[in-house]
Amino acid sequence: MFQNARLKLTAWYLLIIMSISLVFSTVIYRVLLNEVTRFAQAQRFRIERRIGPIPIPLIVDPDPDLIIEARHRILLFLILVNSGILISSGVLGYILAGRTLEPISDMVDEQNRFISDASHELKTPLTSLKTAMEVYLRGKPGLKNAHTLINESISEVDKLQTLSESLLILARHGVPENQLSITKVSLREVIGEAIRKIKPLALKKHIPVNKSGLDAEIEADSSALVNLLVILLDNAVKYSSAKSPVIISSKRNDGSVLITVSDKGPGISAVDLPHIFDRFYRADSSRSRPGPGGYGLGLSIAKQIIASHHGTITVVSRPGSGSAFTIRLPLRRPHTVKFQH
Repeated sequence: MFQNARLKLTAWYLLIIMSISLVFSTVIYRVLLNEVTRFAQAQRFRIERRIGPIPIPLIVDPDPDLIIEARHRILLFLILVNSGILISSGVLGYILAGRTLEPISDMVDEQNRFISDASHELKTPLTSLKTAMEVYLRGKPGLKNAHTLINESISEVDKLQTLSESLLILARHGVPENQLSITKVSLREVIGEAIRKIKPLALKKHIPVNKSGLDAEIEADSSALVNLLVILLDNAVKYSSAKSPVIISSKRNDGSVLITVSDKGPGISAVDLPHIFDRFYRADSSRSRPGPGGYGLGLSIAKQIIASHHGTITVVSRPGSGSAFTIRLPLRRPHTVKFQH
């Protein structure tokens, strides 16, 4: 599809360039031909001034053979020039068309991968639901079996709900940033709210979540910032061993605020580290780990939230030594972006 689009775009480039070239060539041809005629006439006048008046029979228009030869030479020169322009424009146009379409091609490929991955992830719990119901129908219906089926169905529905909510959040943070609800928020309050949301999971695993650092006022979307920290804290708690502490700290740095979420979990391998922010990507260690798993959307959502706030995120991790995610967010938004008071 994109190869055809590339060829069409190249053809349009060639059409525009050659149209301009032919117009200029026509103008140049006529100007040069007029100059040749004028030169021939001027040459005759110079001869007359040197040797006197030329007999009447010799006073004729410029030599037609000279004009014809000049015309042929000019045409040949212009044909060669336009041929060179055609070839070079074709090559350069093809390269330029490829570079122009490359971001679009990458975006479409990413979208197709996203749709394919989302379809696969949606299919998994639906298949589990269908299989459980088929097994129930083939077996002996009873209260105990029905109770088991309902529990399994609720579990799969919860997974579908989690996935759909993640997809909605991902779509929300893909919209233009001027649709974010920007306010002045207290970083301490945001961190506290995120810890409150993650507290049930932390208590279940007997994992203390400790916070440290100074408060700061930051211009941001409060709910988005809470979601961001919940994602990082959820990952830290989920993949940490029981009673292993999770620490969230904050500090100011050159007009920005640095927020670090660190844990003592299994860490991330060097192979997985470059891909952890890709949609639906899950490291091998997280796939093989027992217990509830995510869909590989959390860190992708986190990255989009950070990007919409003009921030950055860095990760330091070693297998067996835990991970530390550090977010840098500007305290003040760019002046071109309006925020609500």
